[in-house]
Amino acid sequence: MTILPRHPTNELANEILVQTEEALRNMQERELYLAKGEENNAIWSKSLGLKYQGDEIPVEVDRESVYANSYVDLGKVDTVGFDFDYTLVTYTQQLLELIYDMALRRLVNEKEYPSAMLSSGLKFDPFFSIRGLAVDRENGWICHLSYTHKVAVAWEGRNRVSRGRLMEEYSGKRALTPRERKTRLKPLNDLFSMAECCLMADTVQFFLDRDIPFCPRSAVNDVLGSITGTHISGEFHRQVAEEPGKYFETKPYLKGVLKKMRDGGKRYVDAGMTYVVGPDWREQWDVVIVSAGKPAFYTEENRPFREVGVETGKVLFKPVTKLEKGRVYTAGCLKELTKRINWSNPSSLQQDDVLPKYDDDVYSPLISPNVMYIGDSLFADLVDAKREFGWTTAAVTPEVGDEIDLQRKTEYKIAERAIEMLLNSLRLYQRTLGTGLRSQDDLEVMNDMEGMVSKWRDEQTRLLRNPFGSVFRASSQHRFYPESPKLLSHEIRGTRSECCDIDEEF
Repeated sequence: MTILPRHPTNELANEILVQTEEALRNMQERELYLAKGEENNAIWSKSLGLKYQGDEIPVEVDRESVYANSYVDLGKVDTVGFDFDYTLVTYTQQLLELIYDMALRRLVNEKEYPSAMLSSGLKFDPFFSIRGLAVDRENGWICHLSYTHKVAVAWEGRNRVSRGRLMEEYSGKRALTPRERKTRLKPLNDLFSMAECCLMADTVQFFLDRDIPFCPRSAVNDVLGSITGTHISGEFHRQVAEEPGKYFETKPYLKGVLKKMRDGGKRYVDAGMTYVVGPDWREQWDVVIVSAGKPAFYTEENRPFREVGVETGKVLFKPVTKLEKGRVYTAGCLKELTKRINWSNPSSLQQDDVLPKYDDDVYSPLISPNVMYIGDSLFADLVDAKREFGWTTAAVTPEVGDEIDLQRKTEYKIAERAIEMLLNSLRLYQRTLGTGLRSQDDLEVMNDMEGMVSKWRDEQTRLLRNPFGSVFRASSQHRFYPESPKLLSHEIRGTRSECCDIDEEF
């Protein structure tokens, strides 16, 4: 992928192409030479206790770092909320395998899908999907949207959809209007959705391989329904509860981090807690809320809390007039939370029946940037909290750590720099052509160069070990996220991104 095309008549353009070709070869040789040298330097530096001081990402920036897109003074944050799944606790791959297998059996047993699906070797593939994709209900495609709302990449089953089919399906520009996105696309937002996405693709591929006629919309609805049924059936949760060591990753430091935050005067709103902290976990929190139903928790204004019996797990009928420490609540909304708890004094729940009244949300202690909420789903956890209430929000994205590790690899550096060099060469080439009409020869050279760029981007995707590429990019463009929040993209190599160590700050 280093041999560039030639223009049959434009020698000035060919000079640019020849120089770019030579630069590409030199760059590859240099990176390979440095990679060998860095191995020796790493051994030497480790023996002397030195840290790498080059222009790349410093070694001390690792997957435990916190990146800030704007200035955050944690000293002014007095209330901290945590989501539960994939935030306070993380799960082993075996949990996603369990969700996939249970949903597949439900498809066969309840929806009467072919029983051969159970014996055909279908299983969860951790390298197929990433979070933040969407399934098109009309055709069953798994789509990756860019920030301009274009379908950058789509897969039908386990086959990548061609550009021609994308252009035909999505009105020539691959862009969807807000109405189309709402009616056609079902977001697959969080890490749980990776099992959902994989089962969707495998089901479609099963039908395609065997020439079985099927309705894509029905297949999408059936898979989504089977996943939902698996979550609410009770069987899934019972199995996880019986073997927590199998499905939960250990977090030995979590209790200590929470204690540091509480000792620092932080208060908590929780979306669920269990196994990882210990039997006294409810004592760590001012308020415990399970099944809050985000984003309705943020957007609705008249959604009462219900208490959950700690021993029975059943919802109690009695009205909730105040939120008490040590108890567990469900449903509710932010406005009700403000009414039912007195946080005018940090970590102090109300001790009498006199409730503070806030006639205007502006005066609520929870309508404030001094509240920080930490979650893993950008759609459900963070967007409404920031947009509606001004909260400081943080996303737990372990994928950043994986991509940082990848960007240090020589193969990725070569691909990234090759793309930069080819794009720059393409700009210079077009400049030499001037502003006149392009000839067929001009266009052929441009198409060949753009094809080379696409091949190098495909190489980056291959290195990421999944068919959709970076969780922060859709092909060559930034990913689509609601309200276009500024997120750390994977292009952090060579920058001085602000970061801090969790233990040092808390």
